[in-house]
Amino acid sequence: MNFYKAKDYQDMSRKAAAIVSAQIILKPDCVLGLATGSSPVGLYERLVEQYRSGDLDFSQITSVNLDEYKGLGPDHEQSYRKFMDSHLFDHVNIDKARTFVPDGLEEDSEKECARYDSIVEKTGGVDLQLLGLGNNGHIGFNEPGDSFAYGTHCVELTKSTIEANKRFFASEDEVPKFAYTMGIGNIMHARKILLIVSGKAKAQALKDALQGPVTPQLPASILQLHQNVFVVADEEAAQLL
Repeated sequence: MNFYKAKDYQDMSRKAAAIVSAQIILKPDCVLGLATGSSPVGLYERLVEQYRSGDLDFSQITSVNLDEYKGLGPDHEQSYRKFMDSHLFDHVNIDKARTFVPDGLEEDSEKECARYDSIVEKTGGVDLQLLGLGNNGHIGFNEPGDSFAYGTHCVELTKSTIEANKRFFASEDEVPKFAYTMGIGNIMHARKILLIVSGKAKAQALKDALQGPVTPQLPASILQLHQNVFVVADEEAAQLL
């Protein structure tokens, strides 16, 4: 495991963007596994800056996103498809036909999960998977539980996750209660994983994930078993390590 400490959120974003940029430069047709939420916003801003300066080319990139709220369509302001368009896709020369996000409007969970697993498989595998870390140790929407989910699945979001995400909605009642998410098996099959963590609220989860036992009660702990993980954490997040 490769660990990089950053001074603050901006420094974390800069260091993480350097890792993603290197992946794109070394393999222009790579498959990127992308994440949403507040953690990667700064990273995406820097990738857009590098594209605009002529240093990055996204024209051959394929992307697969970790998750999507069930019940939200791609045009909903809080959908993860909309997030990716707003923060990255609309600002670089990526072919949107090769950007994949679970279909939040598909009611048949089994059908959608099978479809998305098939998409991931057909890409040839993720070269670099970007992850954030939830306060409860979740990655993607893989919440604490009794076992590690292998493939894409529909998950009922925990109270703590709903609480953390309510700031993006008008009220807590509007936060979707279910989401489609790639499973731990999907994540662990990525050739390289980049975990970015910022803020003192994540410090205990990061410590437990990197130094505690591997347990589905803290899904991110499974990353200890991956052979090619990069962790970039700011000083507040890394304070207990």
